[in-house]
Amino acid sequence: MTRSARPLIAIPARFSAGASALRHAAEVNARALVEAVWRAGGEPVTIHPHAPAGRCDPRGTAARLARFDGILLPGGGDLAPHRYGAGQTHEAVYDVDDEQDAFDLEAARQALALKLPLLAICRGLQVVNTALGGTLHQDMGGPGREHRHVRHPVCLSPGSTVAALVGADKTEASCYHHQHVDRLGTGLVVTARAADGTIEAVEAPDAGGWFLAVQWHPEDTAGEDAGQQGLFDALVRAAYGAG
Repeated sequence: MTRSARPLIAIPARFSAGASALRHAAEVNARALVEAVWRAGGEPVTIHPHAPAGRCDPRGTAARLARFDGILLPGGGDLAPHRYGAGQTHEAVYDVDDEQDAFDLEAARQALALKLPLLAICRGLQVVNTALGGTLHQDMGGPGREHRHVRHPVCLSPGSTVAALVGADKTEASCYHHQHVDRLGTGLVVTARAADGTIEAVEAPDAGGWFLAVQWHPEDTAGEDAGQQGLFDALVRAAYGAG
Protein backbone atom coordinates (compact mmCIF):
# COMPACT_ATOMS: atom_id res chain seq x y z
CA MET A 1 0.00 0.00 0.00
CA THR A 2 1.03 3.63 -0.49
CA ARG A 3 1.19 5.44 2.83
CA SER A 4 2.38 8.70 4.30
CA ALA A 5 5.81 9.12 5.87
CA ARG A 6 4.20 8.33 9.21
CA PRO A 7 2.85 4.78 9.48
CA LEU A 8 -0.90 4.68 10.07
CA ILE A 9 -1.87 3.40 13.53
CA ALA A 10 -5.55 2.48 13.88
CA ILE A 11 -7.09 3.20 17.30
CA PRO A 12 -10.71 2.06 17.77
CA ALA A 13 -12.78 4.91 19.20
CA ARG A 14 -14.51 4.77 22.56
CA PHE A 15 -18.17 5.75 22.74
CA SER A 16 -18.88 8.74 24.97
CA ALA A 17 -22.16 10.32 26.06
CA GLY A 18 -20.76 13.69 25.06
CA ALA A 19 -17.66 15.84 24.68
CA SER A 20 -16.86 19.52 25.05
CA ALA A 21 -18.13 21.65 22.13
CA LEU A 22 -20.09 18.73 20.59
CA ARG A 23 -23.89 18.66 20.63
CA HIS A 24 -24.24 14.87 20.41
CA ALA A 25 -22.83 11.62 21.72
CA ALA A 26 -19.19 11.30 20.70
CA GLU A 27 -16.52 8.84 19.65
CA VAL A 28 -13.24 9.66 21.37
CA ASN A 29 -9.69 8.66 22.23
CA ALA A 30 -7.54 9.96 25.07
CA ARG A 31 -5.33 12.85 24.00
CA ALA A 32 -2.36 11.45 25.95
CA LEU A 33 -2.66 8.20 23.97
CA VAL A 34 -2.82 9.94 20.61
CA GLU A 35 0.11 12.20 21.50
CA ALA A 36 2.24 9.21 22.55
CA VAL A 37 1.71 7.63 19.11
CA TRP A 38 2.49 10.96 17.42
CA ARG A 39 5.70 11.42 19.44
CA ALA A 40 6.74 7.95 18.32
CA GLY A 41 6.44 9.02 14.68
CA GLY A 42 3.11 7.39 13.94
CA GLU A 43 -0.07 8.85 12.44
CA PRO A 44 -2.84 8.02 14.96
CA VAL A 45 -6.15 7.32 13.20
CA THR A 46 -9.34 6.94 15.23
CA ILE A 47 -11.61 4.35 13.59
CA HIS A 48 -15.32 3.76 14.07
CA PRO A 49 -16.11 0.51 15.98
CA HIS A 50 -18.85 -0.68 13.63
CA ALA A 51 -20.68 -3.75 14.90
CA PRO A 52 -24.46 -3.42 14.52
CA ALA A 53 -26.47 -5.35 17.11
CA GLY A 54 -23.22 -6.53 18.71
CA ARG A 55 -22.09 -8.46 15.65
CA CYS A 56 -18.96 -7.83 13.63
CA ASP A 57 -18.17 -9.13 10.15
CA PRO A 58 -14.71 -10.81 10.22
CA ARG A 59 -13.94 -10.22 6.54
CA GLY A 60 -15.10 -6.62 6.66
CA THR A 61 -13.00 -5.95 9.76
CA ALA A 62 -9.95 -7.60 8.20
CA ALA A 63 -10.34 -5.45 5.09
CA ARG A 64 -10.58 -2.28 7.18
CA LEU A 65 -7.51 -3.11 9.25
CA ALA A 66 -5.45 -4.14 6.21
CA ARG A 67 -5.27 -0.44 5.24
CA PHE A 68 -3.23 0.30 8.37
CA ASP A 69 0.37 -0.36 9.41
CA GLY A 70 -0.41 -1.11 13.07
CA ILE A 71 -3.20 -1.09 15.62
CA LEU A 72 -3.51 0.11 19.19
CA LEU A 73 -6.31 -1.31 21.36
CA PRO A 74 -6.89 1.29 24.09
CA GLY A 75 -8.45 1.24 27.53
CA GLY A 76 -12.16 1.74 28.14
CA GLY A 77 -15.17 0.23 29.88
CA ASP A 78 -15.63 -3.39 30.92
CA LEU A 79 -16.18 -6.31 28.58
CA ALA A 80 -19.55 -8.01 28.97
CA PRO A 81 -18.91 -11.11 31.14
CA HIS A 82 -20.83 -13.34 28.73
CA ARG A 83 -18.04 -12.69 26.21
CA TYR A 84 -15.77 -14.96 28.27
CA GLY A 85 -18.43 -17.39 29.46
CA ALA A 86 -19.27 -15.95 32.88
CA GLY A 87 -22.72 -16.95 34.07
CA GLN A 88 -23.44 -13.87 36.16
CA THR A 89 -22.44 -10.23 36.02
CA HIS A 90 -20.74 -8.70 39.06
CA GLU A 91 -22.33 -5.49 40.34
CA ALA A 92 -19.05 -3.60 39.80
CA VAL A 93 -19.07 -4.15 36.01
CA TYR A 94 -19.63 -0.84 34.21
CA ASP A 95 -19.83 0.88 30.79
CA VAL A 96 -20.48 -2.34 28.87
CA ASP A 97 -21.30 -1.74 25.20
CA ASP A 98 -22.12 -4.67 22.92
CA GLU A 99 -21.02 -2.89 19.75
CA GLN A 100 -17.71 -1.87 21.31
CA ASP A 101 -17.09 -5.40 22.58
CA ALA A 102 -17.88 -7.09 19.29
CA PHE A 103 -15.66 -4.75 17.28
CA ASP A 104 -12.70 -4.82 19.66
CA LEU A 105 -12.75 -8.61 19.91
CA GLU A 106 -12.88 -9.03 16.13
CA ALA A 107 -10.21 -6.35 15.65
CA ALA A 108 -7.92 -8.25 18.03
CA ARG A 109 -8.49 -11.55 16.19
CA GLN A 110 -7.92 -10.02 12.78
CA ALA A 111 -4.87 -8.00 13.82
CA LEU A 112 -3.24 -11.17 15.13
CA ALA A 113 -4.26 -13.16 12.04
CA LEU A 114 -2.90 -10.44 9.73
CA LYS A 115 0.24 -10.17 11.90
CA LEU A 116 -0.30 -6.44 12.19
CA PRO A 117 1.85 -4.83 14.88
CA LEU A 118 -0.47 -4.64 17.90
CA LEU A 119 -0.15 -2.79 21.20
CA ALA A 120 -2.99 -3.46 23.66
CA ILE A 121 -3.52 -1.32 26.77
CA CYS A 122 -5.64 -2.07 29.87
CA ARG A 123 -9.04 -3.07 28.41
CA GLY A 124 -7.10 -3.87 25.25
CA LEU A 125 -5.13 -6.57 27.08
CA GLN A 126 -8.39 -8.00 28.44
CA VAL A 127 -9.87 -7.96 24.93
CA VAL A 128 -6.94 -9.91 23.47
CA ASN A 129 -7.03 -12.40 26.33
CA THR A 130 -10.76 -12.95 25.80
CA ALA A 131 -10.40 -13.19 22.01
CA LEU A 132 -7.88 -16.00 22.55
CA GLY A 133 -10.19 -17.97 24.85
CA GLY A 134 -9.11 -16.59 28.21
CA THR A 135 -11.25 -15.28 31.06
CA LEU A 136 -11.26 -12.32 33.44
CA HIS A 137 -11.80 -11.69 37.13
CA GLN A 138 -14.80 -9.35 37.03
CA ASP A 139 -13.70 -7.37 40.10
CA MET A 140 -10.53 -7.27 42.17
CA GLY A 141 -12.31 -6.73 45.46
CA GLY A 142 -13.19 -3.06 45.79
CA PRO A 143 -11.30 -0.15 47.43
CA GLY A 144 -7.87 -1.09 48.67
CA ARG A 145 -7.52 -4.00 46.25
CA GLU A 146 -8.41 -2.59 42.85
CA HIS A 147 -5.77 -0.78 40.81
CA ARG A 148 -7.57 2.55 40.29
CA HIS A 149 -5.64 5.83 40.40
CA VAL A 150 -2.55 3.85 41.43
CA ARG A 151 1.11 4.05 40.50
CA HIS A 152 2.97 0.99 41.66
CA PRO A 153 6.05 -1.07 40.80
CA VAL A 154 5.67 -3.88 38.28
CA CYS A 155 8.25 -6.63 37.87
CA LEU A 156 9.14 -7.47 34.26
CA SER A 157 10.34 -10.89 33.11
CA PRO A 158 14.03 -10.93 32.07
CA GLY A 159 14.40 -11.35 28.33
CA SER A 160 10.82 -10.28 27.60
CA THR A 161 9.88 -7.67 24.99
CA VAL A 162 8.49 -5.34 27.64
CA ALA A 163 11.64 -5.53 29.77
CA ALA A 164 13.82 -4.79 26.74
CA LEU A 165 11.70 -1.76 25.82
CA VAL A 166 11.58 -0.35 29.34
CA GLY A 167 15.27 -1.10 29.80
CA ALA A 168 14.88 -2.53 33.31
CA ASP A 169 13.43 -5.46 35.24
CA LYS A 170 11.01 -3.17 37.09
CA THR A 171 8.89 -0.17 36.13
CA GLU A 172 6.55 2.27 37.84
CA ALA A 173 3.16 1.68 36.23
CA SER A 174 0.15 3.98 36.19
CA CYS A 175 -2.96 1.84 36.60
CA TYR A 176 -6.69 2.32 36.38
CA HIS A 177 -8.59 -0.97 36.38
CA HIS A 178 -10.71 -3.15 38.64
CA GLN A 179 -10.59 -6.29 36.48
CA HIS A 180 -7.67 -8.48 35.45
CA VAL A 181 -6.77 -11.72 33.72
CA ASP A 182 -8.00 -14.96 35.27
CA ARG A 183 -7.34 -17.81 32.81
CA LEU A 184 -4.72 -16.94 30.22
CA GLY A 185 -5.68 -17.00 26.53
CA THR A 186 -4.15 -19.55 24.15
CA GLY A 187 -0.58 -18.70 23.13
CA LEU A 188 -0.12 -15.90 25.66
CA VAL A 189 2.77 -15.76 28.13
CA VAL A 190 2.86 -13.61 31.28
CA THR A 191 5.81 -11.20 31.22
CA ALA A 192 4.97 -8.79 34.07
CA ARG A 193 3.23 -8.92 37.45
CA ALA A 194 2.38 -6.49 40.24
CA ALA A 195 3.43 -7.28 43.82
CA ASP A 196 -0.04 -8.73 44.52
CA GLY A 197 0.34 -11.19 41.63
CA THR A 198 -1.88 -9.33 39.16
CA ILE A 199 -0.87 -10.03 35.56
CA GLU A 200 0.42 -6.73 34.16
CA ALA A 201 1.76 -7.73 30.72
CA VAL A 202 1.39 -10.59 28.27
CA GLU A 203 3.17 -11.47 25.06
CA ALA A 204 2.67 -14.07 22.34
CA PRO A 205 6.07 -15.49 21.34
CA ASP A 206 4.65 -17.68 18.57
CA ALA A 207 2.23 -15.15 17.07
CA GLY A 208 4.54 -14.31 14.17
CA GLY A 209 4.07 -10.55 14.40
CA TRP A 210 4.95 -7.79 16.84
CA PHE A 211 2.61 -7.87 19.84
CA LEU A 212 2.59 -6.53 23.38
CA ALA A 213 -0.24 -6.07 25.88
CA VAL A 214 0.03 -4.23 29.20
CA GLN A 215 -2.57 -3.87 31.92
CA TRP A 216 -1.35 -0.40 32.94
CA HIS A 217 -1.64 2.91 31.06
CA PRO A 218 1.79 3.83 29.63
CA GLU A 219 0.33 6.95 28.01
CA ASP A 220 -0.21 8.49 31.46
CA THR A 221 3.51 8.99 32.02
CA ALA A 222 5.01 8.55 28.53
CA GLY A 223 5.60 12.30 28.22
CA GLU A 224 8.23 12.21 30.97
CA ASP A 225 9.17 8.51 31.16
CA ALA A 226 11.22 7.25 28.22
CA GLY A 227 10.56 3.65 29.26
CA GLN A 228 6.80 4.09 28.90
CA GLN A 229 7.17 6.04 25.66
CA GLY A 230 9.31 3.16 24.43
CA LEU A 231 6.23 0.95 24.11
CA PHE A 232 4.71 3.35 21.58
CA ASP A 233 8.06 3.82 19.85
CA ALA A 234 8.33 0.05 19.37
CA LEU A 235 4.81 -0.18 17.92
CA VAL A 236 5.63 2.49 15.36
CA ARG A 237 8.99 0.92 14.48
CA ALA A 238 7.24 -2.38 13.86
CA ALA A 239 4.60 -0.58 11.80
CA TYR A 240 7.33 0.89 9.56
CA GLY A 241 8.40 -2.66 8.82
CA ALA A 242 4.83 -3.76 8.13
CA GLY A 243 4.00 -0.92 5.74
